[in-house]
Amino acid sequence: MKEYRQNVAAIILNKENKIWLGKRADGMNWGFPQGGIEAGENPESAIIRELSEEIGTKNFEIIGQYPGTLKYDFPKDMKFPTWTYAGQEQHYFLVRLDEQAKIDLESHPEEIEFSRYQFLSLTEILKIDFGFKNEVYHQALAYFSNIIEKN
Repeated sequence: MKEYRQNVAAIILNKENKIWLGKRADGMNWGFPQGGIEAGENPESAIIRELSEEIGTKNFEIIGQYPGTLKYDFPKDMKFPTWTYAGQEQHYFLVRLDEQAKIDLESHPEEIEFSRYQFLSLTEILKIDFGFKNEVYHQALAYFSNIIEKN
């Protein structure tokens, strides 16, 4: 049986309901912030920690959570030095940045996840090919679309 890394991911909205998308610092594709759930954490505390680490802010509100989890498999040629999971099982959150939130991609310089970011509309995001994460991204976006599309 395949083993999946327990993980959280966030779709981040600004006040105009545009979606945050970051260019990964490791050269991979654009994507949403995500990260592993550490021992003793629940998914909500993990997403708060991950967003603090990856985008440098805790100034946001959780406005939705996907019911259950979404899974994706890593490509066969993708290897990790410290673990051998088949993929990730993710708890998706929809969050809205507070107006005073400041994005700081270098807030944790020991592990910079994103080199830059932009805010895009749902229509623009749905035109992007996210590779092996495409299906999961589209499922999460479809679930939250009624909230994202409200203005």
